[in-house]
Amino acid sequence: MNYIYPISFITILLFLEGGLFFIQMFFLLFLYNRLRRTGKKSAVNSACAYPPISIIMVTKDYGKVLEKNLQVILKQDYPDFEVIVINDKSAGEDENILQQLANQYNRLYYSFIPETARYVSRKKLGIAMGIRASHNEWLVFTEPDCAPTSTQWLKCLAKYFTQETEIVLGYSNYVPTKRLFSRWITTDILFNSMRYLGIALAGHPYMGIGRNLAYRKSLYEKNKGFHDHLQLLYGEDDLFINSVARKNNTKVATESDSVILSTEPVNKRIWKEEKIGRMITGRYYKGKAGIINSIETWTCAMFHLSAAVCITIGIIQHAWIFAGTAFLFVLIRLIFVINLFRKTARQFKLRKGLSIFFFDLFRPLQSLWLQLSYMSCNKKEYYRK
Repeated sequence: MNYIYPISFITILLFLEGGLFFIQMFFLLFLYNRLRRTGKKSAVNSACAYPPISIIMVTKDYGKVLEKNLQVILKQDYPDFEVIVINDKSAGEDENILQQLANQYNRLYYSFIPETARYVSRKKLGIAMGIRASHNEWLVFTEPDCAPTSTQWLKCLAKYFTQETEIVLGYSNYVPTKRLFSRWITTDILFNSMRYLGIALAGHPYMGIGRNLAYRKSLYEKNKGFHDHLQLLYGEDDLFINSVARKNNTKVATESDSVILSTEPVNKRIWKEEKIGRMITGRYYKGKAGIINSIETWTCAMFHLSAAVCITIGIIQHAWIFAGTAFLFVLIRLIFVINLFRKTARQFKLRKGLSIFFFDLFRPLQSLWLQLSYMSCNKKEYYRK
């Protein structure tokens, strides 16, 4: 009798693991795989008509990083573009760098946020000022600590500037290093990009990242800019895109030359604050994307947990068929996850190895840790003062 009970229990667990396995494979095959599958088709069309572009960014005390990355952007192989930089109370070095570069490049323009600007997100105000100063219909957004990996970056984005298109989402990540923290956060961004870009490719866009993003000026003006979320310090990229993106007006740039890389955060605290900031704005997302993402994360956690219990009980009770079947589910999924991550990473000029395995195993714990951090943090810090 003591032997029959565990076998009945492990049978139920095995069916549970099998069900979770198929849910996970559905997400992997039909959602996260879209970015890699779509990326195979890409190439810059030399016959494409390239419309004028305005590149907009807001800087604050970036110094030499701004100087280095701005020069990369200003040397883009594109016929007609301007770069507009809005300076947010920098200590002085940014202003000197902008003056120097403006003397070298006649396509660079810059201004500053007035000291008297209060009770509003300065980042949103800076972007709004840049949009107001722009001369072109197509706007491209990035950050001072970001640089394209190719001189064809703008051409890759412009490839999707069709008559029907109003938004183009691009891929961005951190410059990879050998540090364990770097390997973790670059894998984390790769996964999140496979998620939100994959959902966009499936016809349900719900967010964008301001490091590599393009949309029409008329779209911004028609929707009154950031009017719907002025109370938040963040959301100038993801919340705005969430409110205006539709299946027929949004495209995704999947070329390797469309990639933007930024310097990684100085410490874990900055990275954590950025993640919590995304969670704050995520509470305002419209649509089913948040539910879909939660289902995927927690089915992943339950799959790992049920697999571990099945294998453990199977070994203890010498129920080798049950243990072997449970392990087979884990092995098949793991092989597919590693293969999918590595091929997608290679598409965007990244190398990924064992970090994929550890990230897949521990990301549900990261989600739980971030949720607890979100619940205990001072949320007033993420709202305008």
